[in-house]
Amino acid sequence: MPEAAATETSKVMEKVFNILKRELNAEESLIYLQAITPRTGDATAKLRDNNKKIRLEDAVRRAKKMEKTKA
Repeated sequence: MPEAAATETSKVMEKVFNILKRELNAEESLIYLQAITPRTGDATAKLRDNNKKIRLEDAVRRAKKMEKTKA
């Protein structure tokens, strides 16, 4: 990457992180960064494999439990 492009990229990233700090809390910022981070492999297949034993009712129960502990 040419030096001028690297400098411009750096400026843009600095703006992005300032927006993140201003608009999102720490947890939301992490979720955003995870979402935009490149991954290798088939993430959908990996999620499907990791979650195939979890029933919807269990997931909802766990989510409600997590919500209660945050309050």
